Amino acid sequence: MAHAASAADRHLITELERGSLMPSQFDHRAHVRAAYVYLVDADPDTATIRMRDTLQSFLQRHGVPASKYHATITQAWILAVRHFMERTPTSASADEFIDGNPELLDSRIMLSHYSAELLFSSDARAEFVEPDISPIPRYE
Repeated sequence: MAHAASAADRHLITELERGSLMPSQFDHRAHVRAAYVYLVDADPDTATIRMRDTLQSFLQRHGVPASKYHATITQAWILAVRHFMERTPTSASADEFIDGNPELLDSRIMLSHYSAELLFSSDARAEFVEPDISPIPRYE
């Protein structure tokens, strides 16, 4: 797999981690970009930890209740992005990667793996739960 993060991708992560990015700027595409960059740099477990820590800090910095964080959605998106990275031989940036995999822009994609009842449960919000409809492929 030959994936790279661009200078713009690195800038997004820096702004996100510093808290300089405003919540209105951190849309679904930006979430996918962040997951991609973390996966360029690390394995899925480490990327999940970095994303969790970044999101929780982001919420705190912007006065958003901590209950907004969703553990299952965070980890499931890391796994999904990793799966699409495996299917895509190379990308020079997160934008190139996302443009080549536009299905990642459909935030409802997780409902093909999880029932709404499970995905939006308090248990799934608090900690990662495995999909109940279809597994998300995993890679080292």
